[in-house]
Amino acid sequence: MKMKIFAGRSNPELAKRIAEYLEMPLGALSIKNFADGEIWVKYEENIRGDDVFLIQSTNSPAENILELILMVDAAVRASANRVTVVIPYFGYGRQDRKDTPRVPISSRVMVDLFTATGADRIISMDLHSTQIQGFATIPFDHLYSRIVLLDQIKRLDLIPEKTVVLAPDVGSARMSQAYAKRLGMHFALIDKRRYAPNQAEIMHLIGRLRGKDVLIIDDMIDTGGTTVNAAEKALAKGARSVIAVATHALLSGPAIQRLQSSPIKQLVFTDTLAIPKEKLLPNMQIVSVAKIFGEAIRRIHFGESVSALFDF
Repeated sequence: MKMKIFAGRSNPELAKRIAEYLEMPLGALSIKNFADGEIWVKYEENIRGDDVFLIQSTNSPAENILELILMVDAAVRASANRVTVVIPYFGYGRQDRKDTPRVPISSRVMVDLFTATGADRIISMDLHSTQIQGFATIPFDHLYSRIVLLDQIKRLDLIPEKTVVLAPDVGSARMSQAYAKRLGMHFALIDKRRYAPNQAEIMHLIGRLRGKDVLIIDDMIDTGGTTVNAAEKALAKGARSVIAVATHALLSGPAIQRLQSSPIKQLVFTDTLAIPKEKLLPNMQIVSVAKIFGEAIRRIHFGESVSALFDF
């Protein structure tokens, strides 16, 4: 069974890097929009009997999701032997439960859409909630960016004994604790209260930051409010400097203005999302996760263990 990789339009640069790691070209795929906005997809090469991997982050706009669904359907109808959707950033991942009456569990809906269309497997990275894997009736591989982010953090010339990993909210505490343990750093936690979507207020900061360098680690930065508020609170508690690290750089709405005017010394992101040039800041470092996805794809194709990637 031959392996072939195709890219949607949401993040073609990451797809190219993944293909380069695997030392193979991206497959020929045409995607265009008609005058009324409808999406048209066509594979420009034979994929009958092939092991097909489709790379597409499902961040806004919603057309990215629809585009991936059409790519899956076209591959199934072209008689691909197996179709795997590679979703570096899983959109709607924060809507993973019924937190109020009469609302959907949107992340479950996303999984159902890909499954019903004919996908045989899903690969994603640093899900906002790992329970999303339980929504799937097909194999769902959850990858971690920590392999490349840990290496990048070690290059920041931080002294572990004088550095604190600060979790900006309870939801990111587990991830932050894992980084702190792995790097031999201290740990601190912010307790915040969310009173509206993308709006929260810091109530307490647990831990000692005075005279320490601070690392704020989270799975994503969306509007930037949580990260910037945490950075300001850290400095108010006597921290020497603040560096923010996140896997997914959504950078929505006022994020860039907030980050530009914030006291954050450095920002480290991965390339799971394509960051427009107008949103790039001088203090941003972008680390590629192409190697992780490329190796996962290779292992899946040859029937090897994916979890062994993270046995360290």
